[in-house]
Amino acid sequence: MDPKNCLHTVEVVSSSPEQVGRICKQLLSDAAANGFDADDIFAIHLALEEATLNAVRHGNKGDAGKKISVDWTITGEKLDVSITDEGCGFDPDCLADCRVDENLYKCCGRGVLLMQSYMDTVEYNQRGNCVHMVKFKCGLRADADKAGVHRAEQNSEELNASDD
Repeated sequence: MDPKNCLHTVEVVSSSPEQVGRICKQLLSDAAANGFDADDIFAIHLALEEATLNAVRHGNKGDAGKKISVDWTITGEKLDVSITDEGCGFDPDCLADCRVDENLYKCCGRGVLLMQSYMDTVEYNQRGNCVHMVKFKCGLRADADKAGVHRAEQNSEELNASDD
């Protein structure tokens, strides 16, 4: 990766909706300036807002004295962002499935599913107080997936040929 075509930013702010809102605007502006289209910006906005507000509300329990770190890198292919709070963390595998009958009409509990739906990668550190997300530019993820399928098909054909 050419460092000249890479934007890296780290912001540490007080744990408040206003502060993380300012960071979201900055990151979205950077993404738009670096060629992400309207669909990508929508996806990034939704996931970023969910992740940062989760950090404020759930991670830091609304304590404005605590900090949230947002670390992002934008390249020609993707946006890579990590949001870290000072909370004790959580286990994402223990979240209730918002798609099952008893949870369908609850007014909360869909944020992580939305983040996973709109971003290409969503993963957490072991402690559970840092979420790492990746969004490839529209079309680049599909191209990468197709190339991976094509390579897998080639490998399968080569294995089958060697069995003959």
